[in-house]
Amino acid sequence: MATYVLVHGGAHGGWCYRDVARLLRSAGHEVYTPTLTGLGERAHLLRPGIDLDTHIADVVAVLHYEDLRDAIVVGHSYGGMVITGVADRAPDRVGHLVYLDSVNPRDGESLARLAAPLMQAARATAQVLDGVELVLFPGTEPLPNYGVTDPTAVAWMSERLTPHPFACFEQPLRLQDEAALAEIPQTQIVCTSTLASRDPARMASAASAGRVWDVDTGHDLMITEPKAVADLLLRVAVG
Repeated sequence: MATYVLVHGGAHGGWCYRDVARLLRSAGHEVYTPTLTGLGERAHLLRPGIDLDTHIADVVAVLHYEDLRDAIVVGHSYGGMVITGVADRAPDRVGHLVYLDSVNPRDGESLARLAAPLMQAARATAQVLDGVELVLFPGTEPLPNYGVTDPTAVAWMSERLTPHPFACFEQPLRLQDEAALAEIPQTQIVCTSTLASRDPARMASAASAGRVWDVDTGHDLMITEPKAVADLLLRVAVG
């Protein structure tokens, strides 16, 4: 039995992994789908000061309090920033990192830098509420509906998406032990349409280990192609 920790991206919540989690659990695995502070069902915890470090701490706490070891930690989109920080802070609890159509940052990089055009477009529609600069209000996302086209799925998402503190995207990732992080195996699962835009060095490293897989679908591939995503995550578990 493998243990998966599925980390969502900007404006989402653990809810977005509903179908993937069901498939993994039906295969006999343990699955956690934490929602990051200030988002989804934890939107009532929104406050000034929430940033990337807050979200890294959220997931590190799950690993600690659930006493997880050798976990397969998956990050979608902005979640790639989070899981990299998680593996840096708790390398003894992470057995494999999976970047799910996500950024794959180095020390000192931020999402605002790595995805500058999208982040600039998102900030153009920012609003300040209760002292928090928020972006990605439903209907204002730079990538419409995050690449989801099915009307039923779009309606389901629209009821659950929440705006995201821009500080999370602006804060650079600070790594404490890059050597330990480099020892953790990584897999890249990307949308076919974004494969060419990925970091060539990171892609080459993952490809050399046979760990680059693509799915021909929209950015929210855990919603549009849950079976394909689950099948690939099951492949990670068996090595």
